[in-house]
Order: sequence, then C-alpha cells, then structure tokens
Amino acid sequence: MISLPLQVDPSTVANGINYVWILVVSFLIFFMQPGFALLEAGQVRAKNVGNVLMKNMTDWALGVLVYFVVGAGVATVVGGLTSPGGVDLASAFAYVGDSGAWLDWLFGAVFAMTAATIVSGAVAERMNFKAYVLFAALITGFIYPVVQGLTWSGGLLAGSGFVGRALGVGYLDFAGATVVHMVGGVAGLVGAKMVGPRKGRFDESGNSQPIPGHSMLLAVLGTLILAFGWYGFNVGTQATVLAVVDDGSLQFMGEALGRVALVTTLGMGAGAVAAMVVSTSWQGKPDPLWMANGLLAGLVAVTGAVPHVTWWGGLLLGALGGAIVLPAYRFTVDTLRIDDVCGVFAVHGAAGALGTALIPVFGVGGFMGVNQLAMQVLGVVVIALWTVVASGVVFGVADALFGLRVSDEEETEGLDQGEHGVVTYPEFVGDSGPESALGKPVRADGGSELASVADSVGGSADSPGGDGE
Repeated sequence: MISLPLQVDPSTVANGINYVWILVVSFLIFFMQPGFALLEAGQVRAKNVGNVLMKNMTDWALGVLVYFVVGAGVATVVGGLTSPGGVDLASAFAYVGDSGAWLDWLFGAVFAMTAATIVSGAVAERMNFKAYVLFAALITGFIYPVVQGLTWSGGLLAGSGFVGRALGVGYLDFAGATVVHMVGGVAGLVGAKMVGPRKGRFDESGNSQPIPGHSMLLAVLGTLILAFGWYGFNVGTQATVLAVVDDGSLQFMGEALGRVALVTTLGMGAGAVAAMVVSTSWQGKPDPLWMANGLLAGLVAVTGAVPHVTWWGGLLLGALGGAIVLPAYRFTVDTLRIDDVCGVFAVHGAAGALGTALIPVFGVGGFMGVNQLAMQVLGVVVIALWTVVASGVVFGVADALFGLRVSDEEETEGLDQGEHGVVTYPEFVGDSGPESALGKPVRADGGSELASVADSVGGSADSPGGDGE
C-alpha cells in the first residue's frame, strides 16, 4: 500500500478549530442561564422561587424560537436601514435555510437570551406571567435585535453606519456591556417602574422597607456560576483561535486571547473588592451579597472593553463598576422609588454604561481620541433611549392585554401557587411545613416570625437581598 501525504488547506483547519471554539463557548454562555436562575431565586422569598425559575426557562425556550424566526433577521434589516448599505430582506433572513450560517446564529442567540433573562430579576414577585411571556418574546424578537443592528450588524453606530461615518469611528462594545447587559438592565428598570413596587416595599412615607430573599447561598452560587460562564461571554467573543498569515502558516492568537482573559479576570476581582470596601464603609460591615453584585458589575464594566484597554485600565474599570453598585441601587430605590428586586439596573445598566463610555480613556495605545469618546457616550445614550421607549411601549401593550400585575391575593399567597399551582418548598411553605429550627412556625409567605431569622437569611437592610434584591 502506498501512503500519500495528506494535504490540508490551512484555512480549513483554522475555520474548523475556530468554529469548534465558538460551539464550546456558546455552550458555556448557555450555562449562565442556571446562574441567573439561582441568583434571582435566592433573592426572592420562598413562595416565589418557582415563578422565577419559570421565567428563566421561558426566556431561553421561547427566546431561541423567536430569535431564530425573527430576531436575527431584524438585526440585519436594522443594520442595513441605518447605514448606506441598504437592505435585502431575502438575504437578511437567509440564515433560516442556510446550514452554513447556523453556528453563527447560535453564537448570536446566546447573547440575545442573556439580555432577555436579566429583566426577570427586576420585576420578580409581582408581575403577571402572561405579560412577562409577551415581553420575553418581544425583547428577543425586536428590542434587542434593533440594538444589535445598530452596532454589531453594521448599522447606525458601527464604523460603516451613518453616525460612524460622520465621526470616523465605530462604537466599541466588544462582548455586549451595553448591547446586551445595559439593554437588560434598562428594560428591567422600566418594567419595575411600570409594574410598581411589591406590597410592603415602601411605607406610607415612601421609605424603603427590607424584604429579605430566602437564600443567600443560592444567590452567591448563582453569581459564581455566572462568573464561570462569563469567560465564554468575553473570551469566546475573541472567536479567532487560529489565523492564516500571509505565508500560509497558522498563527495561534494567544496574545489577543490572553488580553481578553486577563482583563476579564482582573475586572471581576476588582469589582468584587471595590463593592466589599464600599459596602463596609456604607454599612459598617462587609456584605456578601453586595460583594457578589460587585463581582458581576465589574464583569459587566469590562465586557465591552476587554480587547481594547490595558490590563490596569481593565482593573480600574472593574473597580469603578463594583464601586457604583451600592450607590446606584440606593438611588434607584430611595430616589426613584423603583423596586428593582435584583438590582439589575445597578449591576447591568449603570456598570455597563460607565465601563463602555470610558473605554477610550484606557486604550492600549493611549487615549483613543475625542471622536471615539464622543461615539462611546453617544452610543450609550442612543441604546438607553431606544430601550426605554421600546420597553415602555411593550410593557404598556402587555398591561392593556393582560395586566402587568397579579392580584393582591396572588401576591400575598405567592406567585408559585397563584400563577403556576406549585410549591417549590413544600416542607417549609404552607400548612404542611415543619416548625423552624428555633421553634417558631414559618409563615405561608416564606418569612419567619422572628425578624432576626429573616434578616440573617436575606442580608442586611442595605444589602441586595436584605433590601429587596
């Protein structure tokens, strides 16, 4: 037998490796969904955990269907309409029948689902499930795809878009600090405002009252799972692992991958430490839930910046993101009087906006210029305004069709039973539950007759769980 040397096109090898990498990181980003579910479930009362889990599953299950049929095509259409390129409707939706485009679609879909699932944490414990389902469908089919079109699909804010051409630069948001996270955070803020606060959240004078979540353990575990999945979010967006250079050889993109991985890690750590310091200064003691939220805010702050900034710039951006979480949350609750249960605006909205706007200040090659800074600020404003208006309209339609809020009786009973006919913790909620460890019965609303027990579960009065997050 004569063996012949196997001739392989380097570009075929590179494309194969790169697409396997995209698949792996897409699965990793999907794993953020259970992280969100645990984070949000831990910050609500036991009587509402099943409803939170139902919303998170709906975000994914319904969202991927809508994004496949409509959302990805809408992004391409918006990109064409807001740039000189024009629109070809047939090609915009060609991915539906093109098997060669399905891997790219999946990579886009996991980002869209992240934007959608952020919202549920803001409106938890009182929103009508039917209204939420409508919003979940429209954020994945319309609200988020428009932002994707304006940025990543070559539209208005991209270098090839109308604004990008006018300023000579494109909007920088590498992995979605604003395109994904700020959209979810701002939409959640609008929803929380329109659905109104939970019963007992504010007293007659308008002062906020603690509503502790039922499990700090679940909230922190969810945070760490999210942090793990975030490496897929950030490092995975550096989709090129192998590149073909001019001489036809393969080059490993280790430097690019290394920068993204390092800045992600430093931003995460700096955000957590900064939040710990701020919460200690603010409350007198370090709070685990604030540290968890600071860790996430640090990640959000660097998500748009990871390939563009120095390592120390990423560290500072992460620290800023973590440091503003507590003040931003207190402003949301105490000044705006908005009951954002999981603090999604502080974590995803405020941190995403600040971190992305400041990218030019910490550029690898130095300050990126006034035009780039102007583009970053303008981009944040445009995305925020679109999200506020579009979310307000969608929530308004949902209110007209179904009503945004459950009845007072359902809210008191718990959405698990009122909306789904289930009890997530049958041993501890309702008449069949045993007495608590301290010999006091646990109320049907998931709280304890002892305030000290509730506070020890939910955190301090100023913490995310302790003050309603």
